[in-house]
Amino acid sequence: MTLTEQLITIAMVVLGTMITRFLPFLVFPAGKPTPKYIQYLGKVLPGAVFGLLVVYCLKDVSLLAGSHGLPEAISIALVVAVHLWKRQMLLSIASGTLCYMLLAQLVFTA
Repeated sequence: MTLTEQLITIAMVVLGTMITRFLPFLVFPAGKPTPKYIQYLGKVLPGAVFGLLVVYCLKDVSLLAGSHGLPEAISIALVVAVHLWKRQMLLSIASGTLCYMLLAQLVFTA
């Protein structure tokens, strides 16, 4: 990329970031009540996103080959257990990720 193209790219990224940060404050000002459909989306989207991530992460797991999905199953169980114990989402996700990476790299190596 030329210097001009790099500057244009940086400017577009900055503009896109600023628009996504400031647009909600312009569309939904502080003095007005939040529309019902936005409140509904705020309630259902987090669960939908996590469900989508679970499906995406498990789509290529083969129960009939390799480690038979054991690292994934153990890590999912750990995530559930830690979340029920501590109720800390980031701790649950981090512990499950760490557990899976350790199992995949050290225990269930191909």
